[in-house]
Amino acid sequence: MMTGQDIVSVYEAMAGISDQMLLAATANDWDRVVQLEQQCNACVRQLKASGDGQPLAAPERVRKVNAIRKMLASDRQIRDLTQPWMAKLSALMNNNATERRIARAYGV
Repeated sequence: MMTGQDIVSVYEAMAGISDQMLLAATANDWDRVVQLEQQCNACVRQLKASGDGQPLAAPERVRKVNAIRKMLASDRQIRDLTQPWMAKLSALMNNNATERRIARAYGV
């Protein structure tokens, strides 16, 4: 069973990983983003296995909330970086699908 300090340490580690993910995304190092995301997922599994439901003392609760806020801010910035790329990819995929439908319809 993890102590409150252990739990907060994992949340803070996740916040640090999120910061690294943002740096990697800013540098267009998507392979690194994926690696870091896997590290973050390992932290989530660790928290789930620990039964993260125990009440935290006030200072620990504040640290946990700050870590979560930091993760959410990094996530928002990463999404801001990926949204335009995803829109272009979606348009490209739709274009390719349209081209395939036309080719099938007209036997081109």
